[in-house]
Amino acid sequence: MRTFFPSESGKESQLNALNPQSWLQVERGKLPKLPSNSSSSSIESLIKVPEPPVLPFFKPVDYVEVLAQIHEELELCPPEEQSNLYLLQFQVFRGLGEVKLMRRSLREAWQKASSIHEKLIFGAWLKYEKQGEEHISDLLVTCDKCAHEFGPVDILTELPIDATVSGTHENISMNGNQIIRNVSFRIEDEKIDCDRQKISSLSAPFHAMLNGCFSESLREDIDLSQNNITASGMRTINEFSMTGSLNEVPTHLLLEILVFANKFCCEKLKDACDRKLASLVSSREDAVELMEYALEENCPVLAASCLQVFLNDLPDCLNDSRVVEIFRGADKQQRLIMVGLASFSLYCLLSEVCMNLDPQSDKTACFLEQLVDFSENDRQRMLAFHQLGCLRLLRKEYDEAKLLFEAALNAGHIYSVAGLARLSYIKGHKLRSYEKMSSVICSLTLNPLGWMYQERSLYCEGDKRWENLEKASELDPTLTYPYMYRAATLMRKQNVQAALAEINRVLGFKLALECLELRFCFYLALEDYQSAICDVQAILTLSPDYRMFEGRVAASQLRTLVREHVENWTTADCWLQLYDRWSSVDDIGSLSVIYQMLESDAAKGVLYFRQSLLLLRLNCPEAAMRSLQLARQHASSEHEKLVYEGWILYDTGHCEEGLRKAEESIKIKRSFEAFFLKAYALADSSQDSSCSSTVVSLLEDALKCPSDRLRKGQALNNLGSVYVDSGKLDLAADCYINALKIRHTRAHQGLARVHFLRNDKAAAYEEMTKLIEKARNNASAYEKRSEYCDRELTKTDLEMVTRLDPLRVYPYRYRAAVLMDSHKEQEAIAELSRAIAFKADLHLLHLRAAFHEHTGDVMGALRDCRAALSVDPNHQEMLELHSRVNSHEP
Repeated sequence: MRTFFPSESGKESQLNALNPQSWLQVERGKLPKLPSNSSSSSIESLIKVPEPPVLPFFKPVDYVEVLAQIHEELELCPPEEQSNLYLLQFQVFRGLGEVKLMRRSLREAWQKASSIHEKLIFGAWLKYEKQGEEHISDLLVTCDKCAHEFGPVDILTELPIDATVSGTHENISMNGNQIIRNVSFRIEDEKIDCDRQKISSLSAPFHAMLNGCFSESLREDIDLSQNNITASGMRTINEFSMTGSLNEVPTHLLLEILVFANKFCCEKLKDACDRKLASLVSSREDAVELMEYALEENCPVLAASCLQVFLNDLPDCLNDSRVVEIFRGADKQQRLIMVGLASFSLYCLLSEVCMNLDPQSDKTACFLEQLVDFSENDRQRMLAFHQLGCLRLLRKEYDEAKLLFEAALNAGHIYSVAGLARLSYIKGHKLRSYEKMSSVICSLTLNPLGWMYQERSLYCEGDKRWENLEKASELDPTLTYPYMYRAATLMRKQNVQAALAEINRVLGFKLALECLELRFCFYLALEDYQSAICDVQAILTLSPDYRMFEGRVAASQLRTLVREHVENWTTADCWLQLYDRWSSVDDIGSLSVIYQMLESDAAKGVLYFRQSLLLLRLNCPEAAMRSLQLARQHASSEHEKLVYEGWILYDTGHCEEGLRKAEESIKIKRSFEAFFLKAYALADSSQDSSCSSTVVSLLEDALKCPSDRLRKGQALNNLGSVYVDSGKLDLAADCYINALKIRHTRAHQGLARVHFLRNDKAAAYEEMTKLIEKARNNASAYEKRSEYCDRELTKTDLEMVTRLDPLRVYPYRYRAAVLMDSHKEQEAIAELSRAIAFKADLHLLHLRAAFHEHTGDVMGALRDCRAALSVDPNHQEMLELHSRVNSHEP
């Protein structure tokens, strides 16, 4: 869904054709300086902040209430309705941007599937969501662990033979005479001799024809030439009547027999053909050809097999017009054959895949129209109407978009009012747009949400706009547009430091590509090319194919231009720069240096591995996994490759398999990284506290092996943590001090913990202050320092944490607990609600549920319990609280 609102042009543009500013052109290796009056036209044309899109997501006003309702319904509904509820839960989490929770909901939908069709749809959806992770499955196979969790389903087993299919029919007499035992069927010039009773047992029509009152019952020779069956086909039918099975029969003959069996109601024969054909579907070509027969002849097993091939081939199969036509052209009866009662789920998946491929295409529109048609309740309708409304808006089909957003709003989707406001604005009714948003903000009984103020800001100017955007950030600090608008406005006013501070504010906790791009533009305008290249290299690390200036120019192209204006670093320079940035906890700067180092002849495996560590620290798991895979591909030796494979397995939750890879690597060669991985994996996989001595030994072995100071500092830091957990404070302090000597700045935190455990809070506080002074990104340092001071200073530090990184939940919980201790129950609940509004966090919901229980608000407590269990269904404390609260429900 990231590409739902792309730029209008996806074509590669030459810079001369784009030419947003003269300084973009490279001439004789120099970019001309901006004139002193550049604050108007040049900067204005460079620094553009696009309006935030109306997102095609389900965004309820109170997602906690919706999650709670879903959880309650899951407890009460019949099993066949559960998968649809998990699909709705998936849509809620998608609107919140919670990728892990989205996947878990899909997995639950897959596990609770009540039909083969749902099993196929949700299995394919999970596979689609995990695109690019095939290497993990391959690695697991090398560890003798089955990884094909969402692999092909055995449809023949999943769809057993229907017991109601007609059986044999008793012999009957006519006119008192015994029916003749044998019968011959003539087809053209050939005769096929058959057992009359065996053939008559195939179906009621055959039984009536051969044993009843028809003239054929007295004939030994019956002409079937006009029934579209060949002699070969009839011989196969005769063999089936004798044996009850179809052996090696060519596909074309099976299709012929299938049509014949359907015509003469031979249910067992038809089912056998259906299953035999289903077992032969192995490619998209097979599936395209055979799906037509499946739908025409009502063959559910064959249809399911063809559907499985299509879905397992997503997204590629939707570039095949024949496949698209099958999905878009099926009538009600054909859909029932193809997908049973799971039409909404299927077209929900197809719509999403199509939106990612091309959000404006006719096939996307068609699938969304069908999604509207197959919606069965208001929740499904509001999602379908809203998504189709977003597409119509994107295609500038404004009248249709208006009707769809109104339908979604009437179904209860308040977020669709943003679409209506945007349409009024496009038609020149700016005041009407402002009034629409004001009406929504004023009408809510609960607190309004950040997106409402963000949307309203688009329809006013000056101070009013600024005020709305400040309110938007206060209510939802995860929205990037307010920071970008404020930063761009400040930059146009030549308030450079304030502009950079504003954009750095969001980049401190959310590495958004559009924010990095804006800061890159700032640096270009300031002719700070070194900083500019740092940001564009960070962008290319995160997204190698990223395009800038509304999609018109590849980021790699701009990097080439800017690089002409920065000093070339030697390999030694790069290492010095990397040490400086690493020690100052400048993760974006470190990413940029590594990107530059990868262009040299240096060992790329090690560099890609470093890159993955930084990306994990920056909360970019997908990019980190891509870097780990590149590290594996560029490993210089087998033992190094095994280490990277171990980290890939460890980072994807396969801890024991990662441990095994480390051991394999050590057998080949004792290395720092192999011992380090083994120590890490062992500490994580073992529940036995006695393993700490083994972990210590492994880390000591690692430190004896050759490595650079960056990694040795990390090992010393980890070793110190193990010693602290074991109560060996002197040894821990030595580790941290040694780590600090080689500029591993984070060791200040470990040393502070040692001081604290020695009852020296002042020293602990001082140690964390040193970290704050050195670290570029220090929200975590302020949070940790807050533990080592009195309440007033703690409060100040935690306010700073929230300002630097509003996604950290501990400060909200601490402030709420302090308010609760002061008997300010409503203020405490409000403090938690402030964060819950934009972050679905188990701990926040758990604490608020406990507060509601304490104040006697049973329904509020129950709602939060249920929502929290949607976030983590197996959380033991949450389950206990839910059980306790549930027993008090009136």
